[in-house]
Amino acid sequence: MKKVIYSLLFFCGLAGLWGCEETTEGLTDVTYYVNFELNGDDPMLVPVGTSFADPGVVAKEGEEDVTASVAVDSNVDAGQVGLYSVSYSAANADGFSSSIERTVIVYDPAITTDASGDYTVDSSVSYRIYGGGAPAPFKGDFGVSVNQVAPGVFAVSDFLGGWYDQGAAYGASYAMKGYFKLNADNTIEPLSSLVAGWGDSMDNMTGGKYDPETGQITWSVDYAGQMTFYIVMNK
Repeated sequence: MKKVIYSLLFFCGLAGLWGCEETTEGLTDVTYYVNFELNGDDPMLVPVGTSFADPGVVAKEGEEDVTASVAVDSNVDAGQVGLYSVSYSAANADGFSSSIERTVIVYDPAITTDASGDYTVDSSVSYRIYGGGAPAPFKGDFGVSVNQVAPGVFAVSDFLGGWYDQGAAYGASYAMKGYFKLNADNTIEPLSSLVAGWGDSMDNMTGGKYDPETGQITWSVDYAGQMTFYIVMNK
């Protein structure tokens, strides 16, 4: 259980005095942060076009149930395929706030194509353009994983094809992780992206496409205002 302890121990003593007239020892105040327990699933999968029913949380401050005081902030649109969040927050009796978040994935059950798998970047045709300069080829055939989290919605280990994570050896924090949706015509659209090491995301994606016959993914990602990564990946 999360708590913060404040201990105040006062000592008095003045030069030339034998002792203290008053001492307060072991004065301790304990404040408990509100702890949350999510009801239902996280992430929560919702078919597009249906209604979203938030299962909510149970919140406790110490042993006291304070669920009624929880504030909920949601951006879920069940009419649009996408990645959404529901945030639950509450302040304790001393004004200290805490929160928890649920991910909600709105998906299209009609999308049955599965693009998941382990991919290898084709360095012979993949490249980066920096500041309008000449294309710089990838330095290796790097690995990228794609995992289905719901029909037509996929998690990707690196939208940048391993350029920084593997090619520059910066490590996993510099892979652009995220999610994309696969449309009925097998085009790809990003839903979210994040390079944790720099705290930013892609500017734009164009040309996203999955070929179910060859198992190939292609896309072009604009990043950091001055770079474009053109990537071809094969299973």
